[in-house]
Amino acid sequence: MPIPVIDFSKLNGEERATTMVQIAKGCEEWGFFQLVNHGISVDLLERVKKVSTECYKIEREEEFLKNSTPVKRLKELIDKKSGEKLENIDWEDVFLISDDYEWPQKTQGFRETMMEYRSELKKLTEKVMEVMDENLGIPKGYIKKVLNGGEGEKAFFGTKVSHYPACPHPEMVTGLRAHTDAGGVVLLFQDDEVDGLEILKDGKWIDVQPIANSIVINTGDQIEVLSNGRYKSVWHRVKAKSNGTRRSIASFYNPSYNATIAPAPELVEKENETVNHLRYPKFVFGDYMSIYTEQKFLPKEPRFQAVRAV
Repeated sequence: MPIPVIDFSKLNGEERATTMVQIAKGCEEWGFFQLVNHGISVDLLERVKKVSTECYKIEREEEFLKNSTPVKRLKELIDKKSGEKLENIDWEDVFLISDDYEWPQKTQGFRETMMEYRSELKKLTEKVMEVMDENLGIPKGYIKKVLNGGEGEKAFFGTKVSHYPACPHPEMVTGLRAHTDAGGVVLLFQDDEVDGLEILKDGKWIDVQPIANSIVINTGDQIEVLSNGRYKSVWHRVKAKSNGTRRSIASFYNPSYNATIAPAPELVEKENETVNHLRYPKFVFGDYMSIYTEQKFLPKEPRFQAVRAV
């Protein structure tokens, strides 16, 4: 069962209504969907692939394979021959970039290419959020405004550049442990050759099939709250693989740490016609992150219960 694949360009034509319904179903029934014809040029995406792969090869690979904790711990476990699996660690090389972070220095064109990509991706994120606004029946720009803590550009837009090297014993370790994402909207540019990303749907793990130059969209915990549960954040994981290194570039449009998150009033009013209660507390995102940092790989429901209401 493949996750939904949606032609984003059809929002601008005669099939707009159908496309809006497809996106609504992607958010409500899956929490994950893929966009094709999303407006980011193939040329730019090819350059992103190139510089990301080069950065890993030049600046990251040797250190990971020789000195990283996952490699050392896996070797120790193999030597023990106990049949155990490696717990509480991921078979992943990862670093975070943002406009004001320190960037890799040795890979030619990395910063320029990724800044261009991030700029285009942020525009796409804001278009996707406006579609969510419309589908939810809330004012245009509402999600963006909440995540920014009001007017202005205070939301955090970060990009996580990950590589999952070919693993000699993928049955003994996870590429990335199962979790839901803490923030708002996530846009993933995944490897189109090495698979491994899976989502949990109806109790079964389902592959997020690689499609060349698509962008995978998923909703985080804060969108679940804003939508009063209509859109769910979904458990996902990455399996370690033996057939090659998987590239994964995930960008997060997350709330400002000072942003107040709560279900949109319009959605509470609609639900209160039949059920007179709030499904989620009202809280400051920074307080939520304090809990998430400690409980990322645990069920999300206790996080919502534990966060301090405002």
